[in-house]
Formats: sequence, structure tokens, C-alpha cells
Amino acid sequence: MISPHQQLVNTKRWVIKIGSALLTRVGEGLDYDRIRWLSGEIAELRAQGKEVVLVTSGSVSAGMQQLGWTNRPHALHQLQAAASVGQMKLIQAYASECKHHDIHTAQILLTHSDLSDRGRYLNARSVLHTLLEMGVLPVVNENDTIATEEIRFGDNDTLAAMTANLVEADVLVILTDQNGLYDSDPRMNPDARMIAASAASNPALDDMAGAGTGSLGRGGMATKLLAARRAARSGAVTVILSGQDPENLRHLAAGVGVGTLLWPDNEPMTARQQWLLGHIPKGRISLDDGAVSVIRQQGRSVLAVGVKAVDGKFSRGDLVVCTDLSGLEVGRGLVNYNDEEARRIMGHASRDIEALLGYLDDPELVNRDNLVITS
Repeated sequence: MISPHQQLVNTKRWVIKIGSALLTRVGEGLDYDRIRWLSGEIAELRAQGKEVVLVTSGSVSAGMQQLGWTNRPHALHQLQAAASVGQMKLIQAYASECKHHDIHTAQILLTHSDLSDRGRYLNARSVLHTLLEMGVLPVVNENDTIATEEIRFGDNDTLAAMTANLVEADVLVILTDQNGLYDSDPRMNPDARMIAASAASNPALDDMAGAGTGSLGRGGMATKLLAARRAARSGAVTVILSGQDPENLRHLAAGVGVGTLLWPDNEPMTARQQWLLGHIPKGRISLDDGAVSVIRQQGRSVLAVGVKAVDGKFSRGDLVVCTDLSGLEVGRGLVNYNDEEARRIMGHASRDIEALLGYLDDPELVNRDNLVITS
């Protein structure tokens, strides 16, 4: 029987994410040896016929070194300033090292709003696909320089997972300073056991992942697990892998059981469903038991008659979370009426909407084509 790791041998499209802990030396800025190694490994993967997208952290850390800062700032404008300074050094380093392998690079900077807006989402997707077709290495990073607190990804693990969804990757590799995901913290427990492979949705993994951030980065094992689950939406396998061993990527490509492999065990979502889940919710609507039942079991639209409460401030076309009466999330979708209109029509039949509002835009509050069931 072929192991999960051995199944990676014939995969074609990889997204590789590397974090600040690996890319930077505290107080010394970028680790150019690591960038040189990673560029060489990407060249080897490409020589094997694999398409690669690189998601990189490091711009803030590189900027901190340039500016002489020893502690990561908390103020958004200071983070943006550091990112704008460091981004130049970071991309220059990748371009220089990749040039030695005859690899052209392209810089892609994204914010959450880029992927929440349908037009910009499709444009980003098309650009990435085009670059891969041209044999160019896309180097993706969050656009820290212009992102605001409300739209930041918060960590590049999330950005990597969304990139994997965008390009329909087969594999997401998250390089970290740990060998993989352990059943307890290996820094505290010498008997901690590394998880070789598991379904991404396995609830037992949550307690193992825990939480935490380093002095330079924003992510931890918890964000890596969430990223694996997000990547699984499009059918991608995620491997959490040590980036400190220079042989690990080629071992992984050869099917060797390194790192922690998390496989998708649910039916892959369509690209549109993934896009819907990439939105930031603006409100919440609570549904009665009958409405919950028909949208879960029959895939029906959300009608105003089944709505019991409306919370938040939202406009037509915004994403809202649909919950049952206990507050448990049932689905997410794009709403056809703003919050004030939704409150006026909730509990009423669709035929009454025109009389209540003076007009009728849509008979459904959330059309089933714009709805994703999440539980």
C-alpha cells in the first residue's frame, strides 16, 4: 500500500511557505544562506517538473534590521514602515539567488481585500496561473505596507493556504523551525511524539497544535493547522516540515516520510465556494430549526421567513454568517438586503417583502448559489 508521503511523488503544483523564524537571524536581518538554499531546492523541484509558488515572510524583520529596531513594533504604521523598507531587500535577495538557476521571479503582494473582491480575486488567480505557465516563480507576500488592521491576513500561513486555493495546488508545504506537529510541545516534553500523518479535520489535532507566537513572527502551530484545513478545501495536502534540514524538500518530493502530512478528507469545494469563505463576515443572521434543516439537507436558499434575529451592520452583497438558534455556525453567504431591510422582513414570507419595503430585489435573503454550508 502506498503511504500518504509516497503519493506526493507524482504531484505537480506546490506552494511553499517559509516564515520569519527561518529567514531571519535575530538582530542580523535576512539569512542569505537560507535564501540561497531555498532557491536551490526550488530549482531542483522545478527540474523534476513541479510548478512552485513561494509564499515568504521576512519583510518586516528585514526592515527592522535596516532600521536598527530590536523589538517587533505593535503599531500598524510602524509595521508598515518596516515592511516597506524590508520588502526591497527580501525580493532582491530572492531575485539574485534564483537568477543563478536561470529562474525568473515575480513579486505578488496581496491583502485580504484583494481576495474578498470577486474581480480582484479572479485577476490574482489569472496572473498566478499565467506566471506558472510562463515558467516564472511567483514570490507572494502580504502587502503589509498598505494593509489595514481589519483586512490583514494576520499570518502568512493563512496567506499560503489561500494561495494554494487560488492556484489549485496539489501540495502546500509549510517550512518551520520544528520537525512537524507533535502531540505535545517538544521544547517542554522530551518524550513528545511527532505526528507523521493525519486527516486535516482530525479534532484531536487542535489540542496538539496549541497556540503561540515568536518574537519575529505572528504564526504558531495553531495557525498552521488552520491553514492546512483551509488548503484542504481545494483538495491540497499540507506538509508541516522543518526548514532547517537542507535535504527535507528533496526527501519530501521523493516520497520520504518527513514532516507531518495532513491530508484532505472532505469533498473539495468549488473555486466560488472557496472565494466566499475568504470574505470577512460583516454580520450574523440566526435561523430557526426549519430553515437550518432545509439549507443543510436540501441545499435551499435562506428565506426571510426563517430568520429569527439579525446582528451587525452590513450592506447588500456583504458576507454574513448564518447560525442556528444556539449560535452554532451553519453557513456563510452573500446577503441580498442590508441589515435594516433584513430586520424589517425577517419572519415574513417572500411574497410580503415588496409590501414591507416598497420594492423587491430578490425573493431570497441569501441565494443558495451564494451560500456555503460550513457545518
